[in-house]
Amino acid sequence: MYFDEFDFEDEVLDALDAMRFEKCTPIQEQTLQPLMEGRDLIGVAQTGTGKTAAYLLPVLNRLCRGGYPEDAINCVIMAPTRELAQQIDRQLEGFTYFMQVSSVAVYGGNDGQRYEQELRGMAKGADIIVATPGRLISHINLGNIDLSKVSFFILDEADRMLDMGFYNDIMTIAKQLPKERQTMLFSATMPEEIRRLAGEILNDPLQITLALAKPAEGITQQAYVCYEGQKMGIINSIFESESSERVILFASRKTKVKEIARAIRKHGFNVGEMHSDLTQSERDEIMFQYKSRKIDMIVATDILARGIDIDDIRIVINYDVPRDCDDYIHRIGRTARAGSKGRAITFVSEEDQEFFKRIEDFIEQEVTKMEIPAELGEGPAYDPKKKKQKVERKPNRRGGNRKRGKQDTGHGAKPAAQNEGKSKSRHGNRRGGKKKTDGMIAASENNNAQTDKPQQDSSQQNNEKKRNNRRRYRRPAKRDGEALKSE
Repeated sequence: MYFDEFDFEDEVLDALDAMRFEKCTPIQEQTLQPLMEGRDLIGVAQTGTGKTAAYLLPVLNRLCRGGYPEDAINCVIMAPTRELAQQIDRQLEGFTYFMQVSSVAVYGGNDGQRYEQELRGMAKGADIIVATPGRLISHINLGNIDLSKVSFFILDEADRMLDMGFYNDIMTIAKQLPKERQTMLFSATMPEEIRRLAGEILNDPLQITLALAKPAEGITQQAYVCYEGQKMGIINSIFESESSERVILFASRKTKVKEIARAIRKHGFNVGEMHSDLTQSERDEIMFQYKSRKIDMIVATDILARGIDIDDIRIVINYDVPRDCDDYIHRIGRTARAGSKGRAITFVSEEDQEFFKRIEDFIEQEVTKMEIPAELGEGPAYDPKKKKQKVERKPNRRGGNRKRGKQDTGHGAKPAAQNEGKSKSRHGNRRGGKKKTDGMIAASENNNAQTDKPQQDSSQQNNEKKRNNRRRYRRPAKRDGEALKSE
């Protein structure tokens, strides 16, 4: 189906023509008409299927027809990350080029100038606000924004927002909106929490589900079953025979991202890194360099698994296997977008095999296992059902010997006889020891009386020797500024 088959205003059709949008994707084909009619809707589809245009075009078309206040915010679009908010804002700029529709993106991590721009946009009543939940809540609490006249409320990547803990923020924002509004929820998955959220904020929604959490057909999936120390060698081998341009490499932790990026740079690759420790300006600079082809490869956490507007990524590499099947889908979904082709490569270490088998079961597909280059040696066998041998842990005895009264064999240990006596007297019958009789106590006191004096004499003699030694080796006074060394 083509866009010009819908009842779009001329301004919308001009924008679609300028952006070379001709044929609808499946999610667009099924959602455009119900949304143009004002229905609440739940759209479930994988990333890269055109969901952004699916909800923007009906809203823009209705705003072009008029009937909405010019000095008020008419639409609020929620996004889980600033990267996705930026992507939506950029797409809005293209679609609204021929329209009198204004928009502003609201997200954290900006400088004072960007914050002032947000305030001006909200004060003048920008038609569309694209915001992350935390930043919008901040403006609401400060009284910077009025949402009382909003007609359209859109949640994009709703499952990701809930994963990030934004459920309460979304509900707080929803309470600021009029009850009479059109609400749209788009998500890549449909867990129970999403259903509960939809039940609370949507009114009799139409649900459209397409290819729930399955990789795009244009993605060639491959895996290397390898040891951790072989991964960098495999990367070198891959890019010896082909270009390293337009590559994203994912790792699960930001510390790992930094380590991998340093190692790849040492091998001569032109690489950037993306993780939560970077400021917004640093993230923007990395994305600009990547899009302008000043850097070939980005090493990133899952912060880039969603919400980036790059359609020509050739290869996605999973340096480690994600623990969640959905994360795998979103990672490899960065390639083969908009009907193109791409390749997804995953490194599967011994401890990751069980998780990778779950992914294969989830996508109902066995991923091709590639041979490791001969010069790197053999990798482990792929046997995800093999049970890991439990390593027997030795008990931690630190400090335990003193508590149990056992002989301490470390530095400065007391004689066993002294410890034994203390242990028996402390624990008594609880340790299975015999109760002392009156005769035994008397004998013990007699022995102590006999040994007290020699121990006292010995202690006095030792103290006297120490004092004599200190007098003998006392440092002489300095003479004429000359530093004298002690003997």
